[in-house]
Amino acid sequence: MKQLLIIAGLLLLAGVISAQESLFSFGEELAMQKMISGENTKGVPINWIQVNTEAETWKVKGDELICHGHPIGVIRSEKQYENFLLHIEWKHMEAGGNSGTFVWSSAEPGDNRLPNGVEVQMLELEWVKLNTRDGKAPPDAYVSGEIFGVGGVETLPDNPRGTRSKSIEMRCKGKGEWNTYDVVCVDGTIKLSINGKFVNGISKSTKKEGFICLESEGAEIHFKNISVIPLP
Repeated sequence: MKQLLIIAGLLLLAGVISAQESLFSFGEELAMQKMISGENTKGVPINWIQVNTEAETWKVKGDELICHGHPIGVIRSEKQYENFLLHIEWKHMEAGGNSGTFVWSSAEPGDNRLPNGVEVQMLELEWVKLNTRDGKAPPDAYVSGEIFGVGGVETLPDNPRGTRSKSIEMRCKGKGEWNTYDVVCVDGTIKLSINGKFVNGISKSTKKEGFICLESEGAEIHFKNISVIPLP
């Protein structure tokens, strides 16, 4: 019996280690002081760690990171961040595609395979039409960078739609077109710029430090030009 327990423990440990393996480097972390002083701004690569997807879910191709969307889950940054600027460009390849990035996350999947933190939503514009039920379509706000706490994390929305914060202007582009998010995360407050204009935000997040996660949620999505600038 003792030997069986030891073997079971080793198998469990092996599974945990496998789930948290390093997958690839993509994007860069930039030092703000060097950028301000005009020094060489070549960044440090960001390493991405497996949480609960598959190695085949992700592929680095040239300057793009391709997520095939299956299974549902996330990868996480190697480092945790508290105050930072996140620049990320993305485009969906399928009508109604669903994805997002999580900030200040513990990167521990819940019952729905997704972690806690604050999610910055990335939905393709046709999602509203494809999720119409009994002639009633969901609000358009869903598909333009909603921000909301998940997994028990609470936030105060700038532009409330229930507990979520909706953008004050629809600025996201449809499938096959690149979108640019600039996300400012400081002391529990987040401000989101979509394609060059700040249109959304939250404050008073109950979680203010954690990993950055990229989400796989059923549809192919491409990412590029990911950069993180840590702030004091």
